[in-house]
Amino acid sequence: MTSGPGNKGRSDPASFAVPESLHEWEEFLLAVSRASGVGYCILDTEFRYVAINDAMAEMNGVPARAHIGKTVSDVLGDFSELIEPELAGVISTGKAVLHREISAVLPTRSEPGHWIEDYVPIKDTAGRVAQLGVVAVEITEQKRREESLRGISETLKAEKKRSQVMAEVGRLLAGKWDVEHVFPKVSAQLRRVLRQEYAALSLHDEKTGELVRRAVDFPLGKGPGIEFFAPHDPGGKALKQRSALIFSKDQLKGFGKASKQFLTEGLQSLCCVPLIRPKGSLGVLVLGSTRADAFGTDDLTFLNQVAAQFALALENARIVREIEQLKSRLNQEKRFMEGQSRPRLHVEGIIGESAALRSVLDQVMVVADSDATVLILGETGTGKGLVARAIHTASKRKGNSFVSLNCAAIPTGLLESELFGHEKGAFTGAVRQKVGRLEMADKGTLFLDEIGEISPEVQPKLLRVLQDQEFERLGGNRTIKVDLRLIAATNRDLARSVVEEEFRSDLFYRLNVFPIRMPPLRERPEDIPVLVRYFVRKFAAKLGRVIETVPRETMNALIKWNWAGNVRELENFIERSVILTEGTALRAPLDQLKADSPGALEASLENTERAHIIRILRETGGKMSGPNGAARRLGVKRTTLQSKIKRLGIIHEDYSD
Repeated sequence: MTSGPGNKGRSDPASFAVPESLHEWEEFLLAVSRASGVGYCILDTEFRYVAINDAMAEMNGVPARAHIGKTVSDVLGDFSELIEPELAGVISTGKAVLHREISAVLPTRSEPGHWIEDYVPIKDTAGRVAQLGVVAVEITEQKRREESLRGISETLKAEKKRSQVMAEVGRLLAGKWDVEHVFPKVSAQLRRVLRQEYAALSLHDEKTGELVRRAVDFPLGKGPGIEFFAPHDPGGKALKQRSALIFSKDQLKGFGKASKQFLTEGLQSLCCVPLIRPKGSLGVLVLGSTRADAFGTDDLTFLNQVAAQFALALENARIVREIEQLKSRLNQEKRFMEGQSRPRLHVEGIIGESAALRSVLDQVMVVADSDATVLILGETGTGKGLVARAIHTASKRKGNSFVSLNCAAIPTGLLESELFGHEKGAFTGAVRQKVGRLEMADKGTLFLDEIGEISPEVQPKLLRVLQDQEFERLGGNRTIKVDLRLIAATNRDLARSVVEEEFRSDLFYRLNVFPIRMPPLRERPEDIPVLVRYFVRKFAAKLGRVIETVPRETMNALIKWNWAGNVRELENFIERSVILTEGTALRAPLDQLKADSPGALEASLENTERAHIIRILRETGGKMSGPNGAARRLGVKRTTLQSKIKRLGIIHEDYSD
């Protein structure tokens, strides 16, 4: 809004120029009075109201007639102190004050309002300021919307950051990990969103049952460290109540010796989150801050998720530790058995005598007698399904059902119904009740092939079954209890899928209790002759042929070939060869191998390189660097070897001692 001589008022208050004669102001006031949402009034030099429109009166919360003759102070009380100095300046200088933003609580309101105001001098014919014009536009609702949008934006940013932290925590806790080494890294991640200065992890000692501090992260600590006196400390109370608790400085004073150490270190607020599993409490996560009220109830959901990650990883580590102890005990017993050896497991359909295959069968024997969940990893065609059935056959559940389901072969919309079953009328087409695979496998074994293809919607429901052994059918409200053992298989890298947030980390930990890796055929070429003879006999008998020999050059070519489809591809090729054979010697169409694989040469070179690196890793026990490391023996830098291992899909940990 500007001032200038001789300008008439306009119906649009945002575009008018300021007139200077009193007569012109009367016309201008009439125009502004009709403008919706724009408040206007005229004051004399004593700040008394001379005229006011309804919009301004409504803003002030006082009827228009009640303004006339009263001062700004009479009507608006203390609010007048915000505008009277500006009005006095307009009178003394004769210059307008434009677009002034004001935020305050009027006497007639309970909440603050926001306005944009212009203060304009109205001069007489002698050029003296005779009156003051005040124009106001209320922007309270606009401010509220801006604040609301700003709050939503900040919330979304915070949620995204917490999701990133959860993913990184899941990555740190995946696989093998050491509490003292990993916990400070987890704490550093939590500090990104919670800004705690102190973090500690206390776990139940397996021998004594006492709560013992296993890891701490307190970079600013002054003393030797805070000791725990459970069950009489804050963490012990959280464990007893089995829920996350927040403690203020005053509340900490009631915990005696332990709280004294917290307060001495300057901590003013504490958050204790128990690590809970169905079988009991594993320990407690304690976070502390030097800020009062540092933790809020909205932080508890996030910290409960972190605690669940810890609890699941700790439980899996315990199970793996027990299995390793069992393996060690079995090996010791084997060494003491003179002239005796553990009976070799015979698995129908698994043919070969290579060390890699014998290692798999030994693992099957170790895990079969327990109820531990097994995750079978390996490429397509390596025999994962056969190993799953072998585990069931050698287990105490062998007299009950072995139920299998290929998760990749069923559309996502039907997979949930196949697993959990459904009630009649649960969805369109559900004309009768259906029993799912979970119920079919009760007291037996459920084998889920290609489990990496399960959709994110089904994953939490499967996790519940693994944790609590219960579920509901689709469309039903009755909880069904089952007693089953789960064996899963996949050719995907689930650990990478967890990092990329395509697969739930807690479900991965539940599945990865006892992983068994099936070696591809290229890693056990010594088994190829045995497999070839087995398949020749099988298909010759089926087709009524008599095949007595396999030419040496044919066998050598089959041994050297890269079988991308592994045993399944070899089986199909031998069947085709038997069909084409007319005499007693196998006639294999070796020229078709190259025709079937356009990139065979590149793949063969890559597989040769992969096999060579794996052999060196086995010989060095997985050691990468040093005089006797794999990098030195291969004649490459350690970083180059790491890059090759990643490119070729080699899992380095599989070959570590």
